Amino acid sequence: MTTQPRPVYVIGGGPGGLAAAAALRARGVRAVVVEKSDDVGASWRRHYDRLRLHTTRRLSALPGLPMPRRFGRWVARADVVRYLEKYAEFHELEIVTGVEVTRLESDGNGGWTLHATGGRVLTAAAVVVATGYNHTPGLPDWPGRDAYPGRLLHAADYRDPAPYAGLDVLVVGAGNTGAEIAVDLAEGGAARVRLAVRTAPHIVRRSTAGWPAQRTGILVRRLPVRLVDRLGALVAKASVPDLSAYGLPRPATGLYSRVKEGAIPVQDVGLIDAVRAGRVEPVAAVEGFEGPEVVLADGSRITPDAVVAATGYRRALEGLVGGLDGVLDERGRPRTHGAHTPAQAPGLYFTGFSNPISGMFREMARDAEKIARAVQRHLRAPRC
Repeated sequence: MTTQPRPVYVIGGGPGGLAAAAALRARGVRAVVVEKSDDVGASWRRHYDRLRLHTTRRLSALPGLPMPRRFGRWVARADVVRYLEKYAEFHELEIVTGVEVTRLESDGNGGWTLHATGGRVLTAAAVVVATGYNHTPGLPDWPGRDAYPGRLLHAADYRDPAPYAGLDVLVVGAGNTGAEIAVDLAEGGAARVRLAVRTAPHIVRRSTAGWPAQRTGILVRRLPVRLVDRLGALVAKASVPDLSAYGLPRPATGLYSRVKEGAIPVQDVGLIDAVRAGRVEPVAAVEGFEGPEVVLADGSRITPDAVVAATGYRRALEGLVGGLDGVLDERGRPRTHGAHTPAQAPGLYFTGFSNPISGMFREMARDAEKIARAVQRHLRAPRC
């Protein structure tokens, strides 16, 4: 295998980073993965136990290694971790754990300097940033939050329903995480489960007659937004019951219009049945806290024993690349992705910072191959 005077550093040992490193290695480029945790797949190790990939096993494999058939069609969280461990071993990836890269600097000639914990200074021929879509939990600064006497936690800290048996629990946020945690709590012995909804989500069946929603997402992602919105509305009326009477109306905005805004449809893993049976009760959005009470947007007040905030994550890239002009947009997201690199920052690549309806693992696998080709071209380009 050929090597470069300076390696390509991949920041982040999750699926996107591992895939990029493997694709680079396959092209003879030395890639070093730097992971701040002690193991690869750190975010997947922290997710709640019930979680499964919402994309099929066959369409979620990373380059060069299929997922084992024994994992089943919808791969469990623990099996995703096993797969990532095996992936790193199978591809003989060079991984440094327990080191966090805190800041990147361009050398002005296509190369990069990485500042890391412990006073480390690393030099790279190129950098792939793969620190993850779900990087830093985002907990809203609700009025009165700090004085709430019950248990308040972000979904990142939720593991299983056992600690909430017999309790009244409010889950805030009706995305995939919030919906699944609400069902998990209802099935796991919580006395009452309410789901605070600010914007009614689109709900889709994970699979219909054996056809996974992911395949539909792959087929329609290049079609006009208005067309997909109309198709989505027709499919929803045919396959998903109207839950308006239970406090969960159909969304006013089209499915793909919402996707373009960053809101992925909720894949049903029991929410529809739980809502219809009264085991999960939709309520209005949270406005704040007053002592033990949670104040909702419709003026009502409830007194749950615990609140689980499934309120999303921040990319938290400002410290790493925020000092580089034009690299991040106004929401702190990379302006370029995959094989594309910022004009003012050649040799800097990003992967895993979108949540496409075609499947995040699938797109990270595709990005890895594109990034590897782009990096190879970058390394061959003449330098001043």
